[in-house]
Amino acid sequence: MREDEVLKRPGVREARLWKPLENGKVYCYLCHRRCIIVPGAYGVCGVRYNHEGKLYTLVYGLLTAANPDPIEKKPLMHFNPGSCVFSISTAGCNFFCRFCQNWVLSQTRRDRVFGEPFTPEEVVEQAIRHGCQGISYTYNEPTIFYEFMYDTAKLAKEKGLFNTMVTNGYMTPEAIKELGPYMDAATVDFKGGGNKEFYQKFMGVPDPEPIYNSILEMKKQGWWIEITNLVVPIYGDKEEDIRRLAKWIVENLGDETPFHLLRFHPEYMLTNIPSTPVETLEKLAKVAMEEGLKHVFIGNVWGHPLENTYCPKCGELVIERRGFYIVKWNLEEGNKCPRCGYKLNIRGKFYGARAPIFIF
Repeated sequence: MREDEVLKRPGVREARLWKPLENGKVYCYLCHRRCIIVPGAYGVCGVRYNHEGKLYTLVYGLLTAANPDPIEKKPLMHFNPGSCVFSISTAGCNFFCRFCQNWVLSQTRRDRVFGEPFTPEEVVEQAIRHGCQGISYTYNEPTIFYEFMYDTAKLAKEKGLFNTMVTNGYMTPEAIKELGPYMDAATVDFKGGGNKEFYQKFMGVPDPEPIYNSILEMKKQGWWIEITNLVVPIYGDKEEDIRRLAKWIVENLGDETPFHLLRFHPEYMLTNIPSTPVETLEKLAKVAMEEGLKHVFIGNVWGHPLENTYCPKCGELVIERRGFYIVKWNLEEGNKCPRCGYKLNIRGKFYGARAPIFIF
């Protein structure tokens, strides 16, 4: 595609969080890639483009998904449990995960980006129309469509909705500070226990270390945070990595921070290994608990006991789930355990239990 044709496409809008440099170059500080982009070139994400010394996003409002979800799907277990969120995404990503479940969206870049045009007003209107209490920026990395997320989140707050994001955590502290007043919660997705070699080999990421600084900035902004980790058999299931990650969470976010160990399923470019054995997830869950985490969940294994929330003091089953659905709420007013009275670390309100919906 010729350079003069790029700006004629839907979804093009001047970007945020960049600075001009000499000779028409621009410095993008939206994510930790911190790309320096020459005229006529894209950032690593493939959706931020330098045209004559000005940086543009190519995916503003160009949505690849727009639908209601249970908040537990994000997963957010202890933030407004039982609520509904309107989930949106675009194309593109700043990672190159060989195992991505949403690779059709995330690994589409440059002149192949696609989607249906939406305005922030239309997204908020759809969320309210579908009875959602919040909006979730998810499916692909929401950093990629930061400008649209920012505008939508700001409008959503004005209309009484909350905002959540599902992120790889590579957004810069500068971006998090700007977004801070409008975002309420984040699910930060680690893979392979945050192992540096795993990130380099399977995700095209030089170093996961900046993610920790971003999480600390999220905490400073007052966001609710839950951490997930995709357990990839053989390559990304080391006990020492989970132990290190769990210890960091306890020391920096608190021992009642929900931690999710997610089951891997073969997808995209990593189809030569099997799904994660449930026994591996159970072993790593035990490791995380040994490091002091009180709420460790196993994801993508419907019907497992570690889908549920238990009182960290007496062990009482206080929230029973089936997959993404709460089927029994057993907490008293103030989110207190009915057996021992312990107050659980849950933010927001309970929006009601729902029976699982099975589609055949």
